[in-house]
Amino acid sequence: MTHPWRKRSGSRLGGLGAVAMVLLAAVAHAALPASAVGSTAPDEGDPRLEGALLLDTTQVKAGGELRVGVRLKLDPDWHVYWKNPGDSGLATEVSWDAPGVKVGDLRWPFPQTFRTPDGFITTHGYHDEVLLFAPAHVSESATGTLTVSAAVDALACKVHCIPAQLVLSRTLPVGPETVTDAEFAPLFDAAQAQVPAAPGAQGAPRVALALDGATLTAGKPFTGTLTVTTADGKPFAGNVEGDFFVPGRIAGVDTVALKPSGPGRFALEGKASSVVPKGEPRLTGALRLGTQTAGFTAVDVDAPLAPVVADAAVAAGPAPLKLPSVKDAAGKVQPVAVASAPVAAESPMGLGLALVFAFLGGALLNLMPCVFPVLALKAYGFTRMVQEEKGKVAPHAAAYAGGILATMMLLAGAVLAVRAGGTSVGWGFQFQEPLFVAAVSAILVAFALNLFGVYTLGADGTALAGKVDQSHGLMRSAGEGVLAVVLATPCSAPLLGTAVGFAFAAGPATVVAVFLALGLGLALPFCVLVLVPGLAQRLPKPGMWMERGKQFLGFALLATTVWLVWVMGGLAGVDGMGRLLAFLIAVGLGTWLYGQSQGLEGGRRGVTVGLAVLTLVGAGTVALRFDEAQASVETRGATASAHGGSQPWDEAAVAAALAAGQPVFVDFTADWCLTCKFNERTVLSREDVRQAFMKHNVAFFVADWTRRDARITTKLAAHGRAGVPMYLVLSPGSPDKPEVLNELLTADSVIQAVQRADGCESPLKAGSVVCSRP
Repeated sequence: MTHPWRKRSGSRLGGLGAVAMVLLAAVAHAALPASAVGSTAPDEGDPRLEGALLLDTTQVKAGGELRVGVRLKLDPDWHVYWKNPGDSGLATEVSWDAPGVKVGDLRWPFPQTFRTPDGFITTHGYHDEVLLFAPAHVSESATGTLTVSAAVDALACKVHCIPAQLVLSRTLPVGPETVTDAEFAPLFDAAQAQVPAAPGAQGAPRVALALDGATLTAGKPFTGTLTVTTADGKPFAGNVEGDFFVPGRIAGVDTVALKPSGPGRFALEGKASSVVPKGEPRLTGALRLGTQTAGFTAVDVDAPLAPVVADAAVAAGPAPLKLPSVKDAAGKVQPVAVASAPVAAESPMGLGLALVFAFLGGALLNLMPCVFPVLALKAYGFTRMVQEEKGKVAPHAAAYAGGILATMMLLAGAVLAVRAGGTSVGWGFQFQEPLFVAAVSAILVAFALNLFGVYTLGADGTALAGKVDQSHGLMRSAGEGVLAVVLATPCSAPLLGTAVGFAFAAGPATVVAVFLALGLGLALPFCVLVLVPGLAQRLPKPGMWMERGKQFLGFALLATTVWLVWVMGGLAGVDGMGRLLAFLIAVGLGTWLYGQSQGLEGGRRGVTVGLAVLTLVGAGTVALRFDEAQASVETRGATASAHGGSQPWDEAAVAAALAAGQPVFVDFTADWCLTCKFNERTVLSREDVRQAFMKHNVAFFVADWTRRDARITTKLAAHGRAGVPMYLVLSPGSPDKPEVLNELLTADSVIQAVQRADGCESPLKAGSVVCSRP
């Protein structure tokens, strides 16, 4: 993990308290047991961070109070992070284990601010030395000795970063009185002086916020005034210096800053994020009042901000999706990425072009491997009907198209309903739900068994069923249309992502129109058979080959099921795959029982059908419990095996790589996306592509959308896409202008994009590449 820090700004822990900390630290280790000290973050054979578990008492009484803390000492130019690390890094964590002792919240001294030379990345943390501590209360029934343990998880950074873990412990005797540790208590006092006072604490300054507007508009700047008064109500009259305000994590706000504007007054300037968070955001952070030389007081800021609302001008036309606040695993609010403006507002695409793209993209979906089993099955059915059931081609084509269009409308309605609820969606979003994957798998297995002749649908050959046969045949064609849509959604054909992305960023009418155009494109091949005179008559004549072909297509459907089982592995792990396979066995047994019932009559038929239903319901109740399986699955990069050296996508990591001068390639993918897998196997894993990535020192990131991730959905929407795959190439020279590659990659397109990102002028040929950047 690289970390491009070149300079730091802000203040060191100042005043007499900080001097005392440095002087007392020289003799600190002598009084500590070996289990209470440790070193970590090895770099070139030397540890860069030392830790010590400190207590401010040598003895404590039952029911008494004490302070427990971890002192971290860092080598020169190394630092660790505050509770809000900023644009990069990870917050330092301290976990306590102290039976008989209740440990309170961690106290954080006022941090320093670090910046890259270009000011692109700002973080907050501590260099040299810091004591992170917490108040503790001993149980009234405590006797003998107490054991206090602390587990420290930090990130130590200089030019690069090293994970740092420590486990420290020590014992403390319980006696009749609490005895202060004369050596370490002053260290706690000095650290306490650096901790911002809680809002409303006795003697602490009072902070009030007045905004210039009643609401904050998503994606727009806002202003206000922060007023600070002393405990007796007078305006704060002192000076401030350096980075005197360090913001906390604020949902719904991308940036916020304070500037002095008079005694006790600070001008607030900020920008609301383009996502609309739930609830009302609050301005949080730490404010330092005073100077290092004259002394200062720090206070926590916690004041309500106005609600964030959508931009009315944008909402009236194509608008960005209203997405929930996005947080990473550390709880940090992630801003919308570099290109965060509503793409529909700046895109030259209009509704007409979007409909054309949707229609052509739907037609191209017929060539994708997702749809091929259904397409081949439908071709088989049309061949039979053309030769054996003349006059029925048009009704069946209409039923097939009707099934596609009806399903598209249901999908559009689901998208609008989910979006209205404030949840982000995208193309293929339903494949992020294990139960949906299980349902589609069951349908495919049942369909395959029908092709194998295990049971029949519709007429059973009797004269009485003559009219019903045609009805069931049309229903089957409509069902094949439904299945075509379901299997098409994990695929992304050329033009499709752009069109659907435009629709997802627009109003309800546009969503419906684009989905209708997409459905018509998907139904195009069989509409052509009906609309072009004589074309249907050119299909091959039926024969025994058709029966064999039908059975072969059953295996094609089972192959699709294998892929879905693999998708389940990405969603719910091996346990989820086992549960799905067990359920599919029950589906096979249930359909076989149903097939057996078709040769029976009366009560025996009813009993057999009832047993089939009971088998399916019972197996589903037991096996389809994927929440338990999902809980044990860890997020992984979908293409880690396809391209060595990849790392999970994170905006802060991308920014750090760009700041370090590396071109960046981001692969937005999912396990259920066959187009993604095709590109990974045929392009991204090629040796010439791998060599180009190495030659140009490309930072490769994988954004895995197999399961729901609002950060990824937001990023896709920011670039006019509603689904994966999407490929971004970013240049350090122009990080705000990423290049979006086509959904279907070629080796040349990837290599040339990487060259452009690295400042190279000519195609990749031995000895011919000239790069303007060093």
